[in-house]
Amino acid sequence: MSQTPTISATASAKKNAADDRRAAAKNEAAIRKARFKDVIYRAMPFADTASDSLPWSRIVRLSMFQISCGMALVLLNGTLNRVMIIELDVPAWLVATMVALPMLFAPFRALIGFRSDHHKSAIGWRRVPYLWMGSLLQFGGLAIMPFALLLLSGDGNAPEWVAMTAAALAFLLVGLGLHTSQTAGLALATDVAPEDKRPQVVALLYVVLLLGMFFSSLVFGALLNDFTQIKLIQVIQGAAILTMVFNCIALWKQESRRPDRNQQQRPPFRVAWQNYVKAAKGTRFLVAVVLGTAGFSMQDILLEPYGAQILNLSVSATTMLTAILAGGSLAAFMVAAWRLKNGANPIRMAAMGILVGIVAFSMVIFAEPLGSATLFRFGTLLIGFGAGLFGISTLIMAMTMVDEEHTGLSLGAWGAAQASAAGVGIALGGFLRDVTSSMAVNGVLGDALSSPATGYSVVYHLEIALLFIALVALGPLTSVVTHTYSSTRQFALAEFPN
Repeated sequence: MSQTPTISATASAKKNAADDRRAAAKNEAAIRKARFKDVIYRAMPFADTASDSLPWSRIVRLSMFQISCGMALVLLNGTLNRVMIIELDVPAWLVATMVALPMLFAPFRALIGFRSDHHKSAIGWRRVPYLWMGSLLQFGGLAIMPFALLLLSGDGNAPEWVAMTAAALAFLLVGLGLHTSQTAGLALATDVAPEDKRPQVVALLYVVLLLGMFFSSLVFGALLNDFTQIKLIQVIQGAAILTMVFNCIALWKQESRRPDRNQQQRPPFRVAWQNYVKAAKGTRFLVAVVLGTAGFSMQDILLEPYGAQILNLSVSATTMLTAILAGGSLAAFMVAAWRLKNGANPIRMAAMGILVGIVAFSMVIFAEPLGSATLFRFGTLLIGFGAGLFGISTLIMAMTMVDEEHTGLSLGAWGAAQASAAGVGIALGGFLRDVTSSMAVNGVLGDALSSPATGYSVVYHLEIALLFIALVALGPLTSVVTHTYSSTRQFALAEFPN
C-alpha cells in the first residue's frame, strides 16, 4: 500500500515532463513559424502595405482602375499601331497623329486634379465623380473606336472627313478619360492611405498598372492573332466593358462622404497654382520631372530598331526587349517600396534612378563598338530600372510636398509634366535619329561617323545630358521633401549637392 503514492507521484512527474516537452516543442515551432513569417515579411516589399483603415481587400479593389488604364495604354500605343498600319492599311503618318492625340490632354491633368481637390457635390465626394466621368469618357471612346477605324481604312461609304473626325474623337475621348480617371484615382489613393503607408500604396498601384499592361498585351495579341474585323470590334468593345467593370469596382465604397466640404470656398486656379509653385520651389520640381522623363523616354521607339539594325538581333530577340524593360521597372517599384518604407529620401531615390540611367545608356552606346548583345540587354534592363525608380520617387515627392487638400493639383501637375515630356521626348528621339542617321550615311558628318549607329548614339548621348541636368535640378528640392516628412521619416541625407 505504501508504494501507491510513490508510483502515482512518478507517473505524475513523467506526465508533467511530457507536457513540458510538448509545450516546449510547440513554443519552438511557433518561434520558427514567426521567424519564417518575418523573413517573408521583410523580403516582400508590399507585405505591410495594408493597415486597419486600408485592408488588402480595399487596396486590391482600388488598384483595379490601373488595370483599365493599362489596357487603354496597350491599345493606344501598341496593338492598334500594328493593326491600323498592317491589317487596315492606314497611312503611318495618320496613325502617328491619331496615337498622339491623347497627349493633348496631358497638360490639363493639373487642372483636373485641382478641380477634384475642391469639387462640391450633394453627398460630399471629391474624387469619385471625376473617376466616374473619366470612366465614362474612356468607355465612350473605346465603344466607337473600332467602327471609326473601319471607316478610316476605307471599308465603308462614309466620306473621308467623317472617318477621320470619328477616329480623332474616339482617341481624344480615350485620352481624356484615361488622364481624368488616373489623376482622380491616384488622388483618391493618397486620400485613403495612411501617411506612413502612401509610398507602398502608390508603388503597388504602379506595379498593378505594369501588370495590367503586360497581361493585356498578351491577351490582345492572342485574340487578334487571326485578325478579322469582327474580332477587332469584339476586342476593343470588350475592353470598353471591362473598363467600366474594373473602375466601378475600384471606386465602390472608397471615398467617405464629407458634405462639410461644400461650405469651403474654392480658390481660383491661378492662386492655387501660385501656392503650389511656391511649395515646389518655383517650377524646379516640374523641370526635374520633365528633364528626367524626357531623358528616359527618347529611347522608347529606338531600342528595338537599334538591336535589329546595329546588333543584328532577330525579331524574337528584339521583342524580348520590351519584357526586359518592363522587368527592370517592376524591380524598381519593389525596391522603391521597400526603401521608402525604411525611411529613404525620395529625392535620393530619384537621383539614384538617374545615375542608374546614365550607366545604362553608356552600356547601350558601348554595345555597338563591342558588338555585345549581352551588354545591350543588361543596359536595357537598367534603363527600365532607372526609369521606374525615378518615376515612382518623383510621384512620392508630388504627394508629399503639399498638404492633403492640394494633392490632386500636385499629382495632376506631376502627371501632366511626365506625360507631356514622354510624348515630346519620343517624337524628338525619332526625329533626331532619322535626321542624324541620314546625314551620317550620306557622308555629311565625315567618314568616321558614316555608320547608321551614329543617329542612335546622338540620341543616347542627349539622354545622358538631360539626365545630368535633371540631377542638378533635384538638389535644392531636398529641403522641401525632408521638411514635409520630418515628423514621420528620418533621412540619412541632410544636404544634396547642387
